[in-house]
This record gives sequence, structure tokens and C-alpha cells, in this order.
Amino acid sequence: MGQYVKGDVLLATVALDDRTLSKTRPVVVIRTEEPGLVCICPVSSKPSSDAPCLPLSIDDFATGGLDLFSESYVMTSRVLTIRSGDVIGKKGRLTEESLAEIAGRVPVARLSGPAQVKKPGRSRKGR
Repeated sequence: MGQYVKGDVLLATVALDDRTLSKTRPVVVIRTEEPGLVCICPVSSKPSSDAPCLPLSIDDFATGGLDLFSESYVMTSRVLTIRSGDVIGKKGRLTEESLAEIAGRVPVARLSGPAQVKKPGRSRKGR
């Protein structure tokens, strides 16, 4: 289990919404909670048509990055809390400016209040 901080970009198994199956995708740490828990926003390769999102490019990374052929999108309306032990890996760290822009788009109540821990769901693999 690793120690993760606000601004880290990780890989974890999460769903973009309650209607889709979980799959391994990048996530942005927006807050740390009690030891072993991190609050994240998932990242998608496609912008949402009905929920706020923010473009993410290689220029938004201070270190590391994603294997991007085009922009990805941080789903700022989808805030989840996951266990550090459920993280698959770390891809990099965002710049302070990019992190501030993401935090400014996440609803304040979701940045400060306790969030429900999501258990990894079934992935699309094997279906």
C-alpha cells in the first residue's frame, strides 16, 4: 500500500457513473482522508455530455504522465473514496496549477465532507 497525496494520478478500478461497469482507469487524487483512504475523480478518454469535466493533457503533469494520444477528461462531478490498497499503480503528479483548476471545479461539499468508500466493482474483462 502506497502513500498518495493530492495531485497524484493513479490507476484504479472505478466506474464513471452508477450506470457503467467498473474498469481500470486513471484517477486524480483530490484529497486524502484517514490513513489508507484517498478521495479521487476518475479520468475518461471522452468528455461527458451531461456532467462537468475538465480536459487533461500531458502539459498538466509535473512528473510522469498518461499514454495520451489526445486529451483526457477529469470527471469533476464524480468524487469517490477508495482504499490505497486498491490502487494498481501511480502514473505521475499534476502541476499545482492543474490541481487548483480541478479543485475549483469539484463541488465544495465533496471536497470537504466524508465520502463513501467504493469497493472495486466487476470489470468489463471476461464479459
